[in-house]
Amino acid sequence: MKENIARNASPKSRKRHRPLQVAAWLALAASPSGYAAQPAAGGGGIAPPSGSPAGSASPAESAASAGAVVVQSSPDVLPAVSVSAAAMSDSPLNLNTVVSSGVLGSRRQLDTPFSTSVVTGENLADRQVNKLGDVFAGDAAVTDNSNAYNAWATYITIRGLPIDWQNGFRIDGMPFISYGITLPYEQLERVELLKGLGGFMYGFGAPGGLVNYVTKKPGNTPVTSFDVGYRTDGVFSTHADLSRRFGPDGMFGARINATHEEGKTFNAGNINRNSFSLALDGQLTRDLSVYFDALYQQRRSNGQTPAIYTGSFTGSSLPPPLSGGTNWLGGTDQHIDTNLQLYTAGVRYQLAPDWSFSTVASYSKSLRYRNESTLTLLNGNGDYSDSRWYGNEGHQDLYWQGMFEGKVRTGPFTHRLVFGAAWQHQTNDYAANPVSLAFGDGNLYQPNPFRFYGTSGIEKYRDSEITQKSLFASDTMQLTSRWSLLAGVRYTNYDQRSYSTTGAQTSSYGQNGVVTPTFALMYKIAPDTTAYASYVEALEQGVVVDSIYANGGELLRPLRSRQYEVGVKSEHARWSASAALFRIERGAAYANAANVYVQDGNSIFEGAEASGSVRVGRDWEVAGSVMLLDSWYAKGQSYNGNRVAGAPNFVAAGRVTYAVPFVPGLSVAADAKYTSNIEVRPAGNLQTGGYMLFNVGANYMTRIGGHDVTLRAALDNLTNRRYWMFQYSDYVAPGDPRTISLNAKIDF
Repeated sequence: MKENIARNASPKSRKRHRPLQVAAWLALAASPSGYAAQPAAGGGGIAPPSGSPAGSASPAESAASAGAVVVQSSPDVLPAVSVSAAAMSDSPLNLNTVVSSGVLGSRRQLDTPFSTSVVTGENLADRQVNKLGDVFAGDAAVTDNSNAYNAWATYITIRGLPIDWQNGFRIDGMPFISYGITLPYEQLERVELLKGLGGFMYGFGAPGGLVNYVTKKPGNTPVTSFDVGYRTDGVFSTHADLSRRFGPDGMFGARINATHEEGKTFNAGNINRNSFSLALDGQLTRDLSVYFDALYQQRRSNGQTPAIYTGSFTGSSLPPPLSGGTNWLGGTDQHIDTNLQLYTAGVRYQLAPDWSFSTVASYSKSLRYRNESTLTLLNGNGDYSDSRWYGNEGHQDLYWQGMFEGKVRTGPFTHRLVFGAAWQHQTNDYAANPVSLAFGDGNLYQPNPFRFYGTSGIEKYRDSEITQKSLFASDTMQLTSRWSLLAGVRYTNYDQRSYSTTGAQTSSYGQNGVVTPTFALMYKIAPDTTAYASYVEALEQGVVVDSIYANGGELLRPLRSRQYEVGVKSEHARWSASAALFRIERGAAYANAANVYVQDGNSIFEGAEASGSVRVGRDWEVAGSVMLLDSWYAKGQSYNGNRVAGAPNFVAAGRVTYAVPFVPGLSVAADAKYTSNIEVRPAGNLQTGGYMLFNVGANYMTRIGGHDVTLRAALDNLTNRRYWMFQYSDYVAPGDPRTISLNAKIDF
């Protein structure tokens, strides 16, 4: 698998179920009509600007509500709606939490007119999450295509659309290149997901969505914890977390996290990881706060499972699936070594009671060193041709943003205004002299005999540069106590250039005045229930076509997408729910019959999703999520009418958590997720087959020697189900085998 493949294609074939009709019923069911007569409170949808930046850890939020001096250090945090069952709480979906949603500014999640999801750090720890696909296992809108130990680490599809590895990921709101990067989940406060288009809020990016990792920040409560972990087959980890406030009235804060992980993975490979994160903040005056964040990770993984390419396969069904725990597909010579660095600094100043200004700058750097096979499937017996790619790549991202946020009144209307500017410069460096080898043929059900341990002298060159300069503004106007209207626009000057190994410019694309608008109408059914309708546009940057295609090296133009969505969100003490109907129109890109990677026609995605969580009695919590999706290629292209590759028709997930009453501190949980068959290719003639996965886990909290101790265990893929996992158009891989994870944490 070559990294600079045109990653923006996403194909499938069409089924004529009726997700929108079913979803309409789900949305109605989620809307508590009994509350419709209640007046809206607090202005009905506009949260006041936060006096400190959003993105803090939970202790910080608690401290802030208690009136303590707390500086929170990420001004760009996605709106979040929990769809996973974490430890029992009185607010399962956290919809009343005030967060920052990019250039929309800080507001309650309940008042954001888009579908969102958040998984808390506690939930990640309880489920012992090890890869991005597992983070959102409880969200039916997300399909797992990822592998924790190879270059596909961040591949997921959202509503049937692939996420953009160049523009679809942020850490504390700051951009970084995610390809091949598995984040240190134990160092995160939460992981947030914006489903669908984020063009207005975050600039260029594929319409699948955007993932934002929120790192742990210093709160008002001191933290000193240490934990040790184990994961199949012999991976051991240690992690330390230290947080303090100091200085007069606790005006300064610091939090440090450090992790070491190494051992034998479930497929007889090896992992060695060192991760470090630092968060500093200071409340210099009553109105002025500053912060600095840093994250550093060095990770080496070998013995990875290669991807299987089906583009040359002429059969109509895949061979029987293998266990993801097999080491027959490759050896320990294959590896991916990654280095990630991110440094962020920001300032926030409260100009007046209703107005604030914030500015932030970041620098990220990611490096990869890969020795990786791709197995080209030849027939239904499992024969393949093994080709190897060996080389290195690197990316750098410089980002700056300045933003004003405040309120004004014009007659009877209240306006929540956000406006500012942003600048981003991304560079991509690829191997100038990579090694490409054609080994020969093998079989999936026999050990791979080919080995190549690499060579020296691999050099990098500047392959491409991308610069975005943008202005943005939004106005959320309160029309009545129940109705509000949101309008926003981003104006972008975009420039993309590609270069040869000699440094000569080979292609370029530039466009000034690119406008990506968003509009939304919101209605407060009740103080705790919001209905909305929204429209948003987005542009995703053009890709450099991979060399496996006849037009390899060509720079394609940006694709425009549009999204229409209506939904409802409701938050209560013992239950929460959300539902949405959506239609996404995306420009289509794929390889045609002549093996030319082209942009032609549209991909259409229509669907419905709903999720909810309910407390049953004192000890039970039940959560569920469902998505119905219809997708097809449209408007005069070769695969017109076919279902888009990578998009399932139906996904359902559920989780049950039980606090054992006769063993105080013990809770047990079980979850399941069903994914329907997925088209592997745009031609619509090859499917993965549907599959269901079961997971179980247990957590026990107690005190030993005067210290809080938490013991956790998780067993994933309980039945050891073998299945083919879609990774990208024309690519599949065996799904992960049964694994067990253990962790013991002590708080001092």
